[in-house]
Amino acid sequence: MADLTCAVWRKSTRSGNTGNCVEVAGNVPGIVAVRDSKDPHGPALVVEPASFAAFTAAVKSANL
Repeated sequence: MADLTCAVWRKSTRSGNTGNCVEVAGNVPGIVAVRDSKDPHGPALVVEPASFAAFTAAVKSANL
């Protein structure tokens, strides 16, 4: 399990005010963590930086 106590979480500048957002922490060495902004003490998804980069590139190319 990754230690996320020092994680610096951020939301996208495109996030609305509805509260339906995810937060990302990219400052933890070797991982990128993702969590639900409505449940900051809940579970976080932890992935390798290369996997997260591939995911975000795919989302950007999909023009959602």
